[in-house]
Amino acid sequence: QVQLVESGGGLVQAGDSLRLSCAASGRTYSIYRMAWFRQAPGKEREFVSAIAWSGGATYYSDSVKGRFAISRDNAKNTMYLQMNSLKPEDTAVYLCAATPPSFGISLYSARRYEYWGQGTQVTVSS
Repeated sequence: QVQLVESGGGLVQAGDSLRLSCAASGRTYSIYRMAWFRQAPGKEREFVSAIAWSGGATYYSDSVKGRFAISRDNAKNTMYLQMNSLKPEDTAVYLCAATPPSFGISLYSARRYEYWGQGTQVTVSS
């Protein structure tokens, strides 16, 4: 239905910046909201940021607020995550997610999202 492909991950040092991209294809007209999650080994999948496809309202976890910025280009069906002042604690696989309209489930919950990319690795050294 919808395919998501992340890119832009890599190995950086603390304090560096990275820009992640998520390209959507398929039935992109069904997308209502997109989000970034991350998952480190042995840990639960963690909400990072989300954006409404129409209107562009944004949401951030407390751990990244002020350092990361989410954006989207509707014409290109692409979402971005600008990550600044990276910390070793940010090390994880970053996953792109998307969902059609839904009710009763928090936008912060991974359960809300129907479509997922394969993830891109971000590693931040001390």
